[in-house]
This record gives sequence, structure tokens and C-alpha cells, in this order.
Amino acid sequence: MALVKFNNGLKHNSNPFLNDVFESLLNDSLVSTKSVSRVPAVNIAENDNEFHIELAVPGLKKEDFKIALEKNILTVSAEKKAENTEETKKYSKKEYSYGSFTRSFTLPETVDYSKIEADYTDGILKLVVAKREDAKFQSREIAIK
Repeated sequence: MALVKFNNGLKHNSNPFLNDVFESLLNDSLVSTKSVSRVPAVNIAENDNEFHIELAVPGLKKEDFKIALEKNILTVSAEKKAENTEETKKYSKKEYSYGSFTRSFTLPETVDYSKIEADYTDGILKLVVAKREDAKFQSREIAIK
């Protein structure tokens, strides 16, 4: 979907308040990406060897993230600041954009805290949390006496 701005003579209106209201309503910032301003969606999966945590966070760079582990709490946070300046003959307009989020996950006792890996590709932050060897499910057949 494309947003097309029309100048229907609003700038020539005698009421400057209406000009400001309509300018803010029709501003392109309404359709700009604000993906960091809300908490990202998360998928969590588990297999025999590890946990997989995926966060949908498009529009960020890997430098924007901070991943921390304190005791059994894994915290993922991001912060993004952007400044756009648009200048024309009659005015200069600045738009500031700031967004951040924090998600925390309580890890079970079965994880190996030294084996946590992170990868950010195509807007998805993937965390792999390995399980301890002694906590992995071991299958065996039980003999009947």
C-alpha cells in the first residue's frame, strides 16, 4: 500500500492550527516502521538436546541487541534511535524515532548456561540454549521380570 500526499490547499488555509493537525494526520511517519516500539512475538521450541527461542524483530541490526544472563533469567533487549530531517524551501521538519523492548525468559535448571548461542538473520533473532548432558532425556527399554 502506498500513501500519496496531496496538497489540497491546506497550507493556504487561514487557520494554522488546522494546517498542523492535517499535516500530522497525513504525515508519512504514521506508516513508517515502528517495529521496535512494541514487544516482539516469540516462538519457543524444545527438542531432546536444546531449546530454540525465536523473536520476530525486523528492521534492527545485531548491534541494537543486548542479551544478558543473570542467574537463570535470560534477558533480550533492543534499543533503536533514528533521526530523519526533511528540508524544503519554506520549512525544516525533524522526526525523532525511538523504540525499545525487553523480553525476559526464566530458564529451567536443565540448561547448560555456558552453551547459549544467538544469531540474527532476516529479522529473526534466534537463540539456542543447550541442555546439560545429565538433563537430556535418555530412552531405554525396560525388561519385564
